[in-house]
Amino acid sequence: MSDTTFRKAICAALEEELERDERVLFFGEDVAAAGGVFAVTPGLYERFGPDPVFDTPISELALAGAAFGSAVVGKRPVFEVMFGDFLILAMDSLVNQAAKFWYISNEQAPVPLTVRCAVGAGGRFGAIHSQTPTPWLLGVPGIKIVAPSTPADAKGLLKSAIRDDNPVVVLEHKRLYSISGPEGDGTVPIGEANVVREGSDITIVAAMRGVHDALAAAETLAGDGIEAEVIDLRTLRPIDERTVLESVAKTNRVVMYDEGPELGGWARGLLGAVAERGLEDIDDSWVIASGELPIPYSPTLEDDFLPSAERLADEIRARVKAPARA
Repeated sequence: MSDTTFRKAICAALEEELERDERVLFFGEDVAAAGGVFAVTPGLYERFGPDPVFDTPISELALAGAAFGSAVVGKRPVFEVMFGDFLILAMDSLVNQAAKFWYISNEQAPVPLTVRCAVGAGGRFGAIHSQTPTPWLLGVPGIKIVAPSTPADAKGLLKSAIRDDNPVVVLEHKRLYSISGPEGDGTVPIGEANVVREGSDITIVAAMRGVHDALAAAETLAGDGIEAEVIDLRTLRPIDERTVLESVAKTNRVVMYDEGPELGGWARGLLGAVAERGLEDIDDSWVIASGELPIPYSPTLEDDFLPSAERLADEIRARVKAPARA
């Protein structure tokens, strides 16, 4: 299987689904002729033409409304929100219409709608172009949230999202667009986490860019005799509690590692679920997340503000006593 970049894997998923299903549409701000502000979708407009692939005015609410309307009449729209920060402008159509329509129609009217949005900090984009909207969406029944960390999962989860019969938000961390890895083939199930590194001393749970920090920290800790198990959640709603609980039953310690704010984020909620269902297995548990402040623009301040692989390794080292060497 050949390697590709994260952004090319996303484009490949869109290309394959547009080819596979004539009901699929793809639209957004500068996604067609320009190929997207992060150069994720070049060539789709040229291949498929302006009917299924087209640019739109700068109005996220209009994008979401058009997607909802086309979904309920049989299309499978995919629309891009250039920065996840602006997803809040689409919330009326997304939360009050799309997320609820299947329920209020007595499960008679699916809404196969997919939202792609670039999220995450560390790119020096400042306070209003660096947020991850997960806390805004976690409390909304009817919306699924996927958060890939690799090209293969980016492709597979996006294909699954497009084929899902109800709304899915696909979070694409901006600092992952250029990473390389196997492209993958087929779909990746929504709602299934992946154990990407096995260990026996502590479980690290992360998503998106955080998975790469977790793996880096785990390699550092291995040099100190601490073996960390790393779980890539891949989906943030519905979250795979079973895989996390099985890991914690083995390691007896868990840290939730999230770039976003602790209050309202997935990390605190998942930690509560682990405490409720696996308390007898836990010797230690905590959350590492960013502070309760807007994301700074200054490179020095932003680096200090965000959690890091170094901080993760330091905190685990301080709380986990390495096994004695023979």
